Amino acid sequence: MTDSELIHPTALVSADAHVADGVKIGAYTVVGPQVEIGAGCEIGSHVQMKGPTTLGPNNRVYSFASIGDDPQDKKYAGEDTRLTIGAGNMIREYTTINRGTNQDEGVTRVGDNNWIMAYCHIAHDCRVANDVIMVNGASLSGHVRVDDFVMLSAFCAIHQFCRIGAHSFVGAYAGVSKDVPPYLMLFGTPPKPRGINAEGLQRRDFTPQQIKNLKEAYRILYRSDLLVADARAQLAELLPEQPELGILVEFIDESERGLIR
Repeated sequence: MTDSELIHPTALVSADAHVADGVKIGAYTVVGPQVEIGAGCEIGSHVQMKGPTTLGPNNRVYSFASIGDDPQDKKYAGEDTRLTIGAGNMIREYTTINRGTNQDEGVTRVGDNNWIMAYCHIAHDCRVANDVIMVNGASLSGHVRVDDFVMLSAFCAIHQFCRIGAHSFVGAYAGVSKDVPPYLMLFGTPPKPRGINAEGLQRRDFTPQQIKNLKEAYRILYRSDLLVADARAQLAELLPEQPELGILVEFIDESERGLIR
């Protein structure tokens, strides 16, 4: 098929957009100026894409998604900000991903191989890493950071400036207002730490010994009545023989909002 046959005749694609060869664009989709769509992408019907936005290769965007529109921030005054999306992402119906603001780096970033289900929202200046799953209705406020292999369950909401650590699991309807350390499993209303995301770690080929080590790390951090600084010191002593604790210790050091407890 030719490129003209891949782009539905009712789609509106700006002459100032850059669409790679072989990209499919569905009926009534609007692709605005300064939008770049990489090879192998498939854009469904009724999608709105506004630039400056860069969409890497092999992404699939489903109907009625809004990609790269203005940030929902009262301080935004039309500045030239961006959205960058990596490769291999699945972005389902009615998802909204906004560009950044000048109150941060001016860029919203989404990495590779993420599964973003229907009605999810990624606000301005967020940084979503790789292999993240956002279940239907999960929402990120502005300036949120989500690390690799996180799972955000249905309708959970993450407060602005929070960070969600790698391999963690946030349960449905959770309202998260503090940083969630790596490996943690969090659920309930209000959400509480419930242990280590052992099942997720097994799926990612963590060894039984590594999972045992992380369970002990959780006990030190959450069940020993130690101050966070003292728990961090104990974890750091284990690092030479348990390198999987490295991202946990680093996360504690970098936390700005404080750890959820």
